[in-house]
Amino acid sequence: MALEYKVSRPTIYKVLKLARVKLLKPQSSTNNLFKQARFGIKRLAKVEKSIQDKLKRQAKRYNKSYPGELLKGQSTNSPREYLFVAIDDYSRELYACIMPDKTAFSAAKFLTEQVIEPCPYVIDVIYSDNGTEFKGTKDHEFVKVCYDNNINQKFTKVGRPQTNGKAERVIRTLMQMWHEKCEFTNSGHRKQELTRFLNFYNTVKPHSSLTKKDETTGKTHTFTPYEWLEFYFKQSVNNG
Repeated sequence: MALEYKVSRPTIYKVLKLARVKLLKPQSSTNNLFKQARFGIKRLAKVEKSIQDKLKRQAKRYNKSYPGELLKGQSTNSPREYLFVAIDDYSRELYACIMPDKTAFSAAKFLTEQVIEPCPYVIDVIYSDNGTEFKGTKDHEFVKVCYDNNINQKFTKVGRPQTNGKAERVIRTLMQMWHEKCEFTNSGHRKQELTRFLNFYNTVKPHSSLTKKDETTGKTHTFTPYEWLEFYFKQSVNNG
């Protein structure tokens, strides 16, 4: 789309975001082509030393798992830092940000600044675990952000963390393809490399679950999350 209209990708996403409540807004439907989100927490503490040991024993490690079905999220902590992650169910688009803690305030800040604001589509549902950073009364920061943006909340079953398994796999992908591949000099370097990885994950790395068959050639093509989103919005416009 960027090449076709001779404008940058950020410009296209900005236009799509502005139009998301109008023609391009994804609608709920029986075929589940709507947007949901999942959020969860996973401990990152004490990974630095274990990663160093693993890298010495094994030079190369590759994660061959891909994100699952919903926009899911996760967070991981290193001393005084947590990684919040969300992944879109339909497009597998990945969002992530390192925060200083896992409080409701940080969860709300991540959702607002790193997911809702840059997201070119409307989020209908957020699926998370039952952590206090995600669940609470109407005055809870994260709950308020969801309410203000007309986002419904759903939660995993208590004592059944495996029901958020796809978020766990996203964390493993991040750990193996980003965190374990780099020796970070400081927190700023870690954040910089995370930004680079997100760009790679969303714009370069094809996902095995994002495939379409070319009706002309019969060949099956695999897409990146951004390519999948561009295809979706182009179809929305053409069918409008």
